[in-house]
Amino acid sequence: EGKESCRRQAERGGRLRAMSGRVKAAFSFLVILLLDQLVKYYVELTMLPGESIPVAAPFFHITFVLNPGAAFGIFRDQQWLFLATAIVFSAAFIAFYERLRRSGSLIHYGSVALAAGAVSNLIDRIRLGHVVDFFDFRIWPVFNIADIAIVLGTAAVLWALFVQKREI
Repeated sequence: EGKESCRRQAERGGRLRAMSGRVKAAFSFLVILLLDQLVKYYVELTMLPGESIPVAAPFFHITFVLNPGAAFGIFRDQQWLFLATAIVFSAAFIAFYERLRRSGSLIHYGSVALAAGAVSNLIDRIRLGHVVDFFDFRIWPVFNIADIAIVLGTAAVLWALFVQKREI
């Protein structure tokens, strides 16, 4: 009976760790999504499109940009492409979530960050027909928190796959 009790306890511990990972992932997803959406909403309420506020002139400004394209303005005005891509990506993320979760922390949380950023920008496209960008370093195209999540999430997944040789 002692072995059976240990097995049940280990099984329960594994379920709790898995639940804990899911809770952390959901919390991370929501924090990224809500932070990005709230900052975008604040920028929309307090600034006019094209307006720029120096924060650390001349290096960093908050600039309100309405971006009808993808990263760096590519594929300008191709909303159907962005909507379809985001929907397919979101469906794949949901379908493969358990596998991503079991592939290690970098792949798991990197995928969560990527998905949160993609969904947040998708919300902008559905709600406004474009994405609100605001971080302006003057030497780089203007971007937002969702873009940071997408880039860092992608980098984490790629690092895990190609440097750590992890598998999904």
